[in-house]
Amino acid sequence: MQQSDDNMTETTGGAPYQRGIFKGLTPNVIRLGLVSFFADVSSEMLYPLIPIYLTVVLGAPVAIVGLIEGAAEATASLLKTVSGRLSDISGRRRSFVLAGYSLSAVAKPLLAVAQLVGWPLVLVARVLDRFGKGVRTSPRDALLADSVSAEKRGLAFGWHRAMDTMGAVVGPLLALALLALLQGNLPLIFMLAFIPGIIGASLVLLVHERKRPAPAATPAAVPSIKFSALPPAFRGYLLAWGAFAIANSSDVFLILRAKALGFSTVFVVVLYAFYNLVYAVASPYLGHLSDKLGRRKVLIGGLLIFALVYIGFAVAPNAGWLWLLFGVYGLYTAATDGVGKAYAVDLVPANIRASALGLLGTVSGVAALVASSIAGLLWYTAGPWAAFAYGALGAVAGSFLLLRIRATPVADSCIGA
Repeated sequence: MQQSDDNMTETTGGAPYQRGIFKGLTPNVIRLGLVSFFADVSSEMLYPLIPIYLTVVLGAPVAIVGLIEGAAEATASLLKTVSGRLSDISGRRRSFVLAGYSLSAVAKPLLAVAQLVGWPLVLVARVLDRFGKGVRTSPRDALLADSVSAEKRGLAFGWHRAMDTMGAVVGPLLALALLALLQGNLPLIFMLAFIPGIIGASLVLLVHERKRPAPAATPAAVPSIKFSALPPAFRGYLLAWGAFAIANSSDVFLILRAKALGFSTVFVVVLYAFYNLVYAVASPYLGHLSDKLGRRKVLIGGLLIFALVYIGFAVAPNAGWLWLLFGVYGLYTAATDGVGKAYAVDLVPANIRASALGLLGTVSGVAALVASSIAGLLWYTAGPWAAFAYGALGAVAGSFLLLRIRATPVADSCIGA
């Protein structure tokens, strides 16, 4: 029994807890969740304030806001594949995770200094913040998968999504409180956001990394990441998810719809926090459900919920419907975000986990930029209903393509070993 416990500690960062709310989770998984919670508090307390800071305090035109956010998100999306590949090649995870969270923390005080320099420093800060996200995300998710057995993988990703999203609940509400307490002193709020950011980065030091064999000198030990070299089921999954992602526009359109139906800015923040709260609470349950029923079933259910919610946004007659729609939308995200990553891990060999997760993140991010552009054009030319109808159609298409995937999990095998 001692040998079994030692093996569990070696491969998953500690034996799983056997009772309480952490049952089935390892210490590593819980620590990674706490890391994301503090980091997301830091980021999300600033996210709704940056557009105001740019346009009101720094006098930047609205077009500059779009340029900065587009550059920041594109940086994160493209780097996910690069960092995932480097993590697999080097056999290291934690160093990428620590570097990524540290860069994002350091970026926060730069926003405050921009008051003296001008909006270009906000561009630098936002790109640096998202650079950190791109560096850490794929290795972190691979480390999460390394830290739990396959039977509890959905639960682990659900826990992580729950903690990350609780940060997205606490962050904006904390920002509202600080705005009132500090009488709108945005630079000081940006400086204070460094505190939870650096706490999250420091907690990475408590995460244990699984010992890996030293990479062989020959390239054969690190398989090509060419699309044709990926398992057919994972290629099918990328296609299905890409079909949905290219119609899944930014959540900013949901916020615009809420504003159009009469919600004040404060109530929009509260409404969005309510969505994140539902998402956080439901994530562990739906992740665990995917361990029992299968990832694909839960993913398809989530996409169909998305389609129904988007139809609801298209036809909602008044603001009262939005509480229901935003709440159900939280169920969609809980059924697809962590579960989708766990499904990707199920479909690839263990030694290309981070690369596969990086590809999935890049496909999602790049497609989201296209989707938001298309949705904006549809909103402007035909009306809000057209943008939401387009999203619903993409969810149905993605569900159909997911149905066509037939696969046996291969997570414990390796290519080129």
